Amino acid sequence: MSHALHLYTIPPHRAFADALAIGLIRRFGSDPLRLARGVVLLPNNRAKRAMQDAFVRESGGGLLLPRLVAIGDPELDEAVFETVDDAEPVPPAVDPLQRRMILARLLQGHDARLDAAEAVRLAGDLGTTLDQLLVEEVSPRRLRDLQLGPELSAHWERSLALFEIVLTRWPEELSALGRVDLPERRRRLLDRVSARWKAAAPSGFVCAAGITTAAPAIARLLRVVAGLPEGMVVLPALATAMGDDEWESLGPHRPDPGTGRRRRALETHPQFHLKLLLDRMGVARGEFQQWRVASELDAPPARSKAIASAMQPPELTHRWTDLPAGERRLDGVRALELATPAEEAQVIALALREALETPARTAALVTPDRALARRVAAHCARWGIAVDDSAGQPLSLTPPGTLLLALADAAAQAFAPMPLLTLLKHPLVQPSDRAAWLDGARALDLALRGPRPAPGLAGIDAHLAEQGGREGALRRTAARWWETARPLLAPLEAVFAGGAQPLAGLVAALREAAQALGGDMLWSREDGRAAALLLDDLEREAAHGPALAEPDSLAPMLRTLMDEVAVRPPQGGHPRLAILGLIEARLHSADLMILGGLNEGVWPGLPAPDPWLAPRIRAELGLPGLERRIGVSAHDLAIGLGARQVLLTRARRDASAPTIASRFWLRLEALSGGLERAGDLAAWMAAIDAPGAFAPVARPEPSPPAKDRPKVISVTEVDRLKADPYAFYARRMLRLMPLDPVDADPSAAWRGTAVHDVLQRWFEEDDCRPDLLRARAEAMLADTRTHPLIRALWQPRLIEAIDWIAGELVEQGLKGRTVLAVERDGSIDFAGVTLRGKFDRVDRLEGGALAIVDYKTGQPPSTRAVKAGFSLQLGLLGLIAERGGFEGIEGAARAFEYWSLARNPRSGGFGYVDSPVDPKKREPVPAEDFVSIAAEHFATAAGEWLTGERPFTAKLVPEYAPYAEYDQLMRRDEWYGRE
Repeated sequence: MSHALHLYTIPPHRAFADALAIGLIRRFGSDPLRLARGVVLLPNNRAKRAMQDAFVRESGGGLLLPRLVAIGDPELDEAVFETVDDAEPVPPAVDPLQRRMILARLLQGHDARLDAAEAVRLAGDLGTTLDQLLVEEVSPRRLRDLQLGPELSAHWERSLALFEIVLTRWPEELSALGRVDLPERRRRLLDRVSARWKAAAPSGFVCAAGITTAAPAIARLLRVVAGLPEGMVVLPALATAMGDDEWESLGPHRPDPGTGRRRRALETHPQFHLKLLLDRMGVARGEFQQWRVASELDAPPARSKAIASAMQPPELTHRWTDLPAGERRLDGVRALELATPAEEAQVIALALREALETPARTAALVTPDRALARRVAAHCARWGIAVDDSAGQPLSLTPPGTLLLALADAAAQAFAPMPLLTLLKHPLVQPSDRAAWLDGARALDLALRGPRPAPGLAGIDAHLAEQGGREGALRRTAARWWETARPLLAPLEAVFAGGAQPLAGLVAALREAAQALGGDMLWSREDGRAAALLLDDLEREAAHGPALAEPDSLAPMLRTLMDEVAVRPPQGGHPRLAILGLIEARLHSADLMILGGLNEGVWPGLPAPDPWLAPRIRAELGLPGLERRIGVSAHDLAIGLGARQVLLTRARRDASAPTIASRFWLRLEALSGGLERAGDLAAWMAAIDAPGAFAPVARPEPSPPAKDRPKVISVTEVDRLKADPYAFYARRMLRLMPLDPVDADPSAAWRGTAVHDVLQRWFEEDDCRPDLLRARAEAMLADTRTHPLIRALWQPRLIEAIDWIAGELVEQGLKGRTVLAVERDGSIDFAGVTLRGKFDRVDRLEGGALAIVDYKTGQPPSTRAVKAGFSLQLGLLGLIAERGGFEGIEGAARAFEYWSLARNPRSGGFGYVDSPVDPKKREPVPAEDFVSIAAEHFATAAGEWLTGERPFTAKLVPEYAPYAEYDQLMRRDEWYGRE
């Protein structure tokens, strides 16, 4: 290796890919075949695409490209050599999923308490740690030789017991498979390439460009490439102007001769990983030359000086005040702080759209925040601009992934209403007859409103079979459609209900159910193919994996695996716009670079903790520190800042709390004395969704003709008519009925219905025998449809109140009072309308008068409400009874009682009687006048709103209109409090 080393760097203010392409064309392009015989080694596949684009831009016509090879290519030797027939083959790498399943099984064998899903998750972390050891060429056996202080030794001994899996069992598994770990295979391939090129230089040039990874094998290869006669290593943004003392302070440092300790390296510095690479290559920073080629996308040279100043170590930032203006100026860099991530996405989308207004102008968003990237893409789609997020998105967020997870969740939860409806309404289900399918799914949605039915598909069957009452028509409609949908889910339920199952069988059942629901369209796109590949791999490797104690583990296991599969869209988005992650953005150039999400914890991200190796142990082994990613992301930012025009954005808060500006943002602000603000974009963002003149709606007062108004009203609707006439209008005339939530917690109304049903059956079937009432209540609580939480919290209170009812009836029976009837409907014509009602219970008093009883699971109405003309339900029921509206009930009503099952405010027990005509009250209503008072109030209300033409005014008496079902319809917030 007598040749001089060919080492170059391209400063941040130059567009790396374009400058490199121009330089290579100038050097080797005079002979098209000479350029084509060359090899360009690049860090990743995205960098290959960036270089292809750069060659196309600079070629000016047809061009034979050199071979572009990603350094991590699994067949690297075949990619860079004409033939490798004379070489001993490198063993194939173990399949990543196969390795993970084997490690999960070994972990579960060490700790039987581990659930299969948790074992797979931990195996992923263990595999990452093992890969780091192999990449850094640290033998896992060194773990046994670590000498730690007493504060860590006990903990390490426990961890080392788990690592015996890696030290002993895993090599045995690899040997049996005849394979090697993927990092080990890559190391061998890199060393093979290095050895061949060192022995005989290739016929064409070799350029290693943009590779900043400091792995030892890569460093050895780059050293060989730099020494080839036509070899060159080109690094991005190497700080050649940094002072020697500052450069050496970055580390890594040798142990102190006196203490044996090392000074802490500045791994968060953007140049640290480059310095480590140079140290491992055995080259000095002074050996690097500037790649003196310019391109049309370059920024002013002063930008590189400002970037270098901004990235100085913290102890040197005090020098900023002494820097000349040229080394602090950030002309062409603008910043914008927005209130929320939604506003940030809107601004970025506007900036991208503005770039398209100039012919041939390009723009790119670079951000590690994938949620921000998705928001920006959605905003652009509003204008018909398709922008692909080249960083991709997790398979778990794609339509096929969400369908598979919905299937697994629904089966694991025994097809409870919420996961079941989520599954049935998924956009990929039944694409061939989507409209009819959605009609049926919506009918089932309406039928399943309210508390959860019994578990399983049989529970849905039983729920839909109960077709009495006002829900009957809905359930009949849903039941007819359910006969079509149920057979598609039954095979999956049968497998999940079978207890512990082989993983392969569960995956196969899941795949078949997905196929039955989604058809071939499910697997037709890139995301579908990725999902099919994952299921196929999981089914094939399941035999190597951990045991599933319960099928419920399948859903979290799938989610863990899908979260780690990135699905990248095919090329086809707008040719002048791009959305990139940090890795994908390396080497990419554009006229406008938007660096978004500059908040602490996002850019830079929080260091991911290593659950297997503590920071002290990682340092002892020579592994990268957890904070090294911060330095790499700082270098990514420095390269992004080198574009001609740059826009920096951040949101002052996220979805849950205020945010902290990125340390990089704060440095740039401090260095420049305040970045220029993009005020024009902020103004556009504010204007694009501005409604213009705002005219608040007036308080609604619809006044339909008297002939069109309802002439039938229930006693329970009278209060609504008087307190909130508009709500009555919406319910009765517009027929807008509020819907219960799906899978709702049992409400007070549900509890009241359940108690009424118990007491009705007790009267009709048990003849009010006191000893049988508790059994009725306990049977209701034991029903599978009763929510477990309600059963646990309500049972002791209900049983005590039920016992009180039985005792109270016995005591009243001794005084000559008897139960006459329960739960009976009746109606009368009164005040020009039909008044109807249903009583809970009517008793015959000793003197022959009637007692009207209403059961309450909560507190009864106050006397104050009665005196205000509300809560007159008992009096109106008495009016119907006195006028013969209830068949078989005759007599004058003289007792009006609420039997509450709530806590007695006097005794502290559960259950008490309250009455608006109780003479013990401070201002009781006379019992003999209660019916006439109720009749008078009702007649007035009916005459005004039902037979008259008084407007249905919204929230007429707000204190007695507490329900909010129709507040949005009446646009309450626009007028309430202003009138």
